[in-house]
Amino acid sequence: MPSPPLAPDDGPIDLAHLARMTLGDAHLEHEVLAMFSAQSARLLDTLASLPAEAAALAHTLKGSAKAIGAFAVADAARRLEAALAAGSDARAALAELGEAVALARTAIDAMLRRP
Repeated sequence: MPSPPLAPDDGPIDLAHLARMTLGDAHLEHEVLAMFSAQSARLLDTLASLPAEAAALAHTLKGSAKAIGAFAVADAARRLEAALAAGSDARAALAELGEAVALARTAIDAMLRRP
């Protein structure tokens, strides 16, 4: 019998984690998902030019993503933060982060439209 995955595959948002973090409060889930969607879009827009504070912005996005269970976004933000800290070319990490955020925001939009 195969072992279960270490993390559930709920798609871009770990729904079990989100429910734990919001104590199962559907209204609070809706609120934090909407806030994350807006914040992640703003941060990505700012990160596009890789400003001097890009590592701090990536760190902020990483923490917000972990809080709602958007672990692919958190991992991509961590990789961007590491690339910036190492002085490496961060464009690939930024592109990866953009893709992860787009997937998460698409999932969030679908969740927010549910009755």
